[in-house]
Amino acid sequence: MIATESNPKAQTAGGKSAEVVVSVRGLTKVFKDFWGRAKARAVDDVDFDVKRGEVFGLLGPNGSGKSTTVKMLLGLLYPTKGHIEVFGQSPRHVQTKARIGYLPEESYLYRYLNSRETLDFFGNLFHLDKNDREKRAEQLLEMVGLNQTLTRTVGEFSKGMQRRIGLAQALINDPDLVILDEPTAGLDPIGCREIKDLIIALAERGKTVILSSHLLSDVEDVCDRVVIYYGGKIQAIGTLRELLSKPDTLRITTPVLPRETMERVLEIIRNDIGNGEVRVDNPTQNLESYFLEVVEKAKKAAQQTSGAQSGARVAEYLRAGVETKPAPDKVLEKLTLPTAATPASAPVSSESTAPAVNEKKLESLTKTEPTPEPQKPAPTPEKTEDLAKADEKLSSLLGKKK
Repeated sequence: MIATESNPKAQTAGGKSAEVVVSVRGLTKVFKDFWGRAKARAVDDVDFDVKRGEVFGLLGPNGSGKSTTVKMLLGLLYPTKGHIEVFGQSPRHVQTKARIGYLPEESYLYRYLNSRETLDFFGNLFHLDKNDREKRAEQLLEMVGLNQTLTRTVGEFSKGMQRRIGLAQALINDPDLVILDEPTAGLDPIGCREIKDLIIALAERGKTVILSSHLLSDVEDVCDRVVIYYGGKIQAIGTLRELLSKPDTLRITTPVLPRETMERVLEIIRNDIGNGEVRVDNPTQNLESYFLEVVEKAKKAAQQTSGAQSGARVAEYLRAGVETKPAPDKVLEKLTLPTAATPASAPVSSESTAPAVNEKKLESLTKTEPTPEPQKPAPTPEKTEDLAKADEKLSSLLGKKK
């Protein structure tokens, strides 16, 4: 299914017009060699619109033109042909850039700065007040689960931790348009779920998110519309419901039925459809949900970890008074909530078991005493005799010289 939108105001599901944040018409990018000859047509006559409050996915195999499109949206590359508008302006407009947050596919950060210094540096680029920078940095580090690694430099981080701090720097300026290139690359399943919940929260607040990813499950969980590239061209565009639904197939989900009831139901269905295929199986959960359930049980058992912590709720300044409602099947909130009761295996509080401090013993251990001077050992008779012989021989030698 291929569709393009040419109206400056697009219709939302509720029938209301939505502001078009990104408008692309006839976008083409041809890379040339040293002699000016066409080497690769990375993007070929692309048209699409991205509306305010929408999560828009860019899909396609490697080399299909996704990253090139993103770079042209950011003003980092000049299109060979076509027209791009971001917030009604050129993507190279300085004030337009100030409203964009960008997480590149590889996080290029100053390796000798720690987490807080990194966010302070990027916040200063946007001329944020010092108090705002500190407040936002604290909230973002807690949100991405790096508030326990403040003294470590970014160069010591793993790839997943670098993605987390990269996401934090992309949100330090509270952007209206967030462009994420492979945001979940290198993250553990908990981090992936947190990123997806964050994207949904940003969209609910009215932010626009453009997501480029190879992980189709992530795109399916959060995107409203997607565009699929191949060979630099758009091969399909539309909502997930439009692209994924199969109108010629139905699925019926029921509780477990007795064998006799199941046989009667199947007999009725077979009589109606003739030779069509009828399949009965048990529904299964996906691996991500199962993984998060296992982690939840481990956390309730008071297991400790030295890695990245599960992030807290979305940063307060990003919510701006809008409380997001997690999806019914999300377990992220369960992971971050304190347990109702202390498990039996949990360690007892140190306040009740700590022994009293012996002040006198502590004072004696900390008292410094003068170091005695080392005493020379008394010479033994053998050594005294050897010294006498040496003196006698030395005297004879000196007498000869005279």
